[in-house]
Amino acid sequence: MSYLRDFNMAAFWAGLTAFVWYAFGALPLHLEVAGQLGLSSREASSWIFVIWFSGAITSIALSLYYRLPIPITWTIPGLIYLGTLSGQFTFPEIVGANLMAGVAIVILGVFGIGERIMAWLPLPIVMGMFGGSILVYVTRMVAASVEDVLVAGVTLASYLIGRFIADPRVPPMGLAVVIGGIAVFAFGDTTTEVVSWSLPDLTLPGMDFSFPAFIAVTLPMIVLAMGLGNVQGLGFLLSQDYKVPITAITVVAGLNSIVNTVLGGHPATVARTGAAILAGPDAGPKEKRYWANIIASSLTVSIALGAGTLTSLLAVLPRTFVITLAGLAILSSLQSAFETAFGGKLKFGALAALAVAATPFSVFGITSAFWSVLAGIAASFMAERRELFDFWRGNKAATE
Repeated sequence: MSYLRDFNMAAFWAGLTAFVWYAFGALPLHLEVAGQLGLSSREASSWIFVIWFSGAITSIALSLYYRLPIPITWTIPGLIYLGTLSGQFTFPEIVGANLMAGVAIVILGVFGIGERIMAWLPLPIVMGMFGGSILVYVTRMVAASVEDVLVAGVTLASYLIGRFIADPRVPPMGLAVVIGGIAVFAFGDTTTEVVSWSLPDLTLPGMDFSFPAFIAVTLPMIVLAMGLGNVQGLGFLLSQDYKVPITAITVVAGLNSIVNTVLGGHPATVARTGAAILAGPDAGPKEKRYWANIIASSLTVSIALGAGTLTSLLAVLPRTFVITLAGLAILSSLQSAFETAFGGKLKFGALAALAVAATPFSVFGITSAFWSVLAGIAASFMAERRELFDFWRGNKAATE
């Protein structure tokens, strides 16, 4: 019964918003990459089912056990990278390489490598990277509200009114979803779509193992899932003063990654955007935000069971509405990231990390968010060497 006492409407709206982002922000990307790789409908259906279902179940289990908002999904940068491999490797080779990545993540997690990475990376630089990575959602929100005043603009205004009222019984995100939804119905350019329900078509893919696939797929996926995704997601949880069991979560994400490959999936990770929405201040009292993750994950099961249905719904909601909700959902998290990045020392390193992460590019198929950490450390080494060395010696106050 103590779980039920923790339920609150702020967490509910944060969970609903995260689900909207998952369904209308991440799912289309997944479908696009499946098409790039030339997968059959059965292979694509199986892939979609396993990563969404396994991530949702794992997220609910972790949230109930630790009472922390720990969203386990799949690495979006990794998915984008897989799309670039079209024509270079067969799907069985990609699946085999992803299996090796999952096994490696488990081994690295068992030996505490994930926790050592988090201990070695200064939080201001990590939060500079995190802020730069999610800044685009806020700028897109502003552009959407200017482009579509009657829907996106009204949604944004509703959120601001909620902030002005400052009453926990009237959560700003709830106001934005409800009034924005009314604006969509009244003014949105929507179309009537034929929606059909169909259960996922599961298939066991073949697996091939090769050294070229290990180099080109396995190693980058380890970096993108563990060295990038987990760092950002767990880094944000740490910035919210949560006591995060980093090693345990890293191992669980690795095991989740192995399960994903059984039906053709790719590695799991701690969701960067999910953490920003579900663990941020707008998700309610800190000790009760785990409910936001439970709500989002429970709804996400519907994506696994009926991806085709949600695909039909993608054309119903105006894109500007979805973009605005995503931007609003992470607004307070972006503020928290900036406060952590620039509220103490290592400000120059944090600024360098933010600038690089906010610039979209990739080198060797690895996105700018990863390179931003190296840039931030290099910048601090050049301009804040004493504070950086103090941090590495174990003086965490050096960054405060």
